[in-house]
Amino acid sequence: METTIVLILFGSFLGLLAIGAPITVALGVSALISFLYLDENPIKFVQIAFTSVGSFPLMALPAFILAGALMEAAGISRRLVNVAESFAGPFTGGISAAAVFACLFFGAISGSGPATTAAVGMLMIPAMINRGYDKGFASAITASSGSLGIIIPPSIPLVIFGISGLGLQPPPDAVEKFGVFQSVSIPKLFIAGFLPGLVISISLLLMNYALCRKHGYKGIAEGWSIRTVGCALYAGFWSLMAPLVILGGIYTGFFTPTEAAIVAIFYTLAVGFFIHKELRWHDIGRCLGTTTWLTGRVLLILFTATVFGRLLVENEIPAIIAAAMLSATENIYLIWAMLIALLLFVGMFMETLATILILTPVLLPIAYSLGIDPIHFGIVMVCALGIGFQTPPLGENLFIASGISNTSIEEISLRALPFAAINTVAIFIIAYVPQISLWLPKLLGY
Repeated sequence: METTIVLILFGSFLGLLAIGAPITVALGVSALISFLYLDENPIKFVQIAFTSVGSFPLMALPAFILAGALMEAAGISRRLVNVAESFAGPFTGGISAAAVFACLFFGAISGSGPATTAAVGMLMIPAMINRGYDKGFASAITASSGSLGIIIPPSIPLVIFGISGLGLQPPPDAVEKFGVFQSVSIPKLFIAGFLPGLVISISLLLMNYALCRKHGYKGIAEGWSIRTVGCALYAGFWSLMAPLVILGGIYTGFFTPTEAAIVAIFYTLAVGFFIHKELRWHDIGRCLGTTTWLTGRVLLILFTATVFGRLLVENEIPAIIAAAMLSATENIYLIWAMLIALLLFVGMFMETLATILILTPVLLPIAYSLGIDPIHFGIVMVCALGIGFQTPPLGENLFIASGISNTSIEEISLRALPFAAINTVAIFIIAYVPQISLWLPKLLGY
């Protein structure tokens, strides 16, 4: 029975993808075919899909998307880039290092890889090209750094993982063997994302320095001065305060992540209208349109992916996969390597949020069976899928950077390979050293 339903579910899903069906259609149709085969009432399909969008944490999703769009329109992202550039100075690879820092700053606002790439790339890619950087390299470092947007909190993929993992309980034998697991929560995931985000940032900076030294890329011609940094910090004060207000409120318990997203919107409106005075009413309409389009796309995937995942769990497919992996080897490092390889491969072909929704019900029970902390697993999963933003054929960040620099996808992809390789090394370090993810939440009492 289990073998047949797996063949029907995945066979129809992969078949529909092969003929070019949108992933939402492929998920929904394959789940519906499986429901009919199991002689289930199709009304159950609708009920599960409707329930999937009824969670309070999910309300944070459109709010964070809107906050990120408004911050770009209000000039906050441009000021963050100026702060990052002021710190770069004339050092080897200074401007491209500033692009990494700018993505780090903006990632703490947008929670989106493509949004981070677009906001930073519009400013930093032309700046690098004007200072003698190769177009392909400038685009590649920006696209690779844009992936930090989904790792540094607040992160939309971490919100989706938190929602997906809430209803998945560890099996009794895992609890008996490893003890009680901590629960999945979005604030814990946000806190846990800080140090892994820094590890990946450092790996990018090291590769950037090595490549820039090889090609002779320098920093800004004007040199570095305390006055330049001070002016940039002064002009960007309210922009730098944005992530502090948002994340500080979450971590102190003053408000929830969902409430923090609303605070971010009102903070941005206040700064944009009354302090920077760059936000206009027509900008709000454009931001609302962007938010509606992105949120609608995510919710459609969430509808169908939740039903797809429920079928997997109810037919004990994760348990079968876990047993197969454990029968191959019990070495935790080899199993981590297999999991990361799977995530890297899938991330190259599938949209990140859909991948999280599909694979969390499959892989999280495996993590429980191995004694892996769910928070640690969620961070590794999101970090690994983040590489998919900078690798073809999907590579959303690559397409955005290509459009900004008017450079071919092939050239950017080739230049992005060293950054993808160093990021992969960083992900293995994060996976093999759980304290990188778990030390900060434990320190803060989560």
